[in-house]
Amino acid sequence: MCGILAVLGCSDPTRAKRVRVLELSRRLKHRGPDWSGLHQHGDCFLAHQRLAIVDPASGDQPLFNEDKSVIVTVNGEIYNHEALRKQLSNHTFRTGSDCDVIAHLYEEYGEDFVDKLDGIFSFVLLDTRDNSYIVARDAIGVTSLYIGWGLDGSVWISSEMKALNDDCEHFECFPPGHLYSSKDGGFRRWYNPPWYSEAIPSAPYDPLALRHAFEKAVIKRLMTDVPFGVLLSGGLDSSLVASITSRYLATTKAAEQWGSKLHSFCVGLEGSPDLKAGKEVADYLGTVHHEFTFTVQDGIDAIEDVIYHVETYDVTTIRASTPMFLMSRKIKSLGVKWVISGEGSDEIFGGYLYFHKAPNKEEFHQETCRKIKALHQYDCQRANKSTFAWGLEARVPFLDKEFINVAMNIDPENKMIKKDEGRIEKYILRKAFDDEENPYLPKHILYRQKEQFSDGVGYSWIDGLKAHAAKHVTDRMMLNAGNIYPHNTPNTKEAYYYRMIFERFFPQASYSINSF
Repeated sequence: MCGILAVLGCSDPTRAKRVRVLELSRRLKHRGPDWSGLHQHGDCFLAHQRLAIVDPASGDQPLFNEDKSVIVTVNGEIYNHEALRKQLSNHTFRTGSDCDVIAHLYEEYGEDFVDKLDGIFSFVLLDTRDNSYIVARDAIGVTSLYIGWGLDGSVWISSEMKALNDDCEHFECFPPGHLYSSKDGGFRRWYNPPWYSEAIPSAPYDPLALRHAFEKAVIKRLMTDVPFGVLLSGGLDSSLVASITSRYLATTKAAEQWGSKLHSFCVGLEGSPDLKAGKEVADYLGTVHHEFTFTVQDGIDAIEDVIYHVETYDVTTIRASTPMFLMSRKIKSLGVKWVISGEGSDEIFGGYLYFHKAPNKEEFHQETCRKIKALHQYDCQRANKSTFAWGLEARVPFLDKEFINVAMNIDPENKMIKKDEGRIEKYILRKAFDDEENPYLPKHILYRQKEQFSDGVGYSWIDGLKAHAAKHVTDRMMLNAGNIYPHNTPNTKEAYYYRMIFERFFPQASYSINSF
């Protein structure tokens, strides 16, 4: 994983431009503290900041094909790279990096290879034979990516907004599941699963099929050459991830290098629900558990840094990002380089409490589809950027392509919340892991009702944020909010406070960036 920055087709590929690209690339240094580099070919610059996880010794970028005519800079993890290498047996690979397959897949299949990748990724590929390029982002948008356009006709690509906002006339979020081709001069969607059309599926619910699909999603993410851990709040999603990881870790290559003892991490205010539940699950699973506490003031003091790194003014995202940001710093200080986390389950299974109001299965399913399509603006953005602020990677098995296909193909009638029948939110997920003979979790954890992350870390957290914002935003300021911020006008003092900070960091942010 890393931070990438590319400037493609600039009108002045001079030394001064090279120095400027290097300067902007350093704004992404937090994403990749292990190595940095810049490659220039004609009027194109490819820069990266690397966080070395697979093949840390030789996997530095950019990556090339055999004759170096195809150049790739990539932020990602390709989980099926070993299988792809076997398919590409007539190719010679320069490194052991999982991302080394990208250039060679392009040689074999042209621009239509992206759907063969099983993983999370954002990449820029430059074909020096005709000076064409493609840019692609993973299916759901787990990795962050932005695109911008300069007045000189250049196209800019960056993992974060802060590396291009000063130099582009217009910039926006690069859409997940899409590819941008210089030959076409525009976007096209490469990710076209059955659920994307929001047609109502009819497959029967098979608990074991769902269980095995998720176990496979977790296990494939244990690909690593460096130490890792699991985020464990004690809620259903993180607890299942921790349970599966703990159960199968001993059978993986990771255990050969780092041992089979799993490290787990939890954050919260003193006495918070998450700390209590996280410890209970950790004790049950036998993990090496690390608890991190913070005060409301600690969180308030970090708000500006959180907004700078997460690049949002969305209230819910900032509330949830702050504890994760504080925890990530502590985790990285322990020598851990990546964690596995539970984002995405609520969107797939209708886990938010308002889903109990769904009038029928059709509207239930369509809402889950919309929530998944929007994840890149919310939970994915939080998980990616609040961890990468400290050079820590988060992996999210619920957003595995194959698992999503299995889960979203189930007749949504099975997902409907029917408390009179004992079916609470995410019932089919809970039931899939309700194993009497070989339990994954204690029953009361398996059927524990959901806490919002920002509630679970401590109920006084949100009250403290609101009180702090009220000290900085007056009633008169709120009366003029529509004139000061006509787009996405803040309607609370907390929202206004975050917006002021955001606009200070990113005054030229395009409206499309924050169309929440």
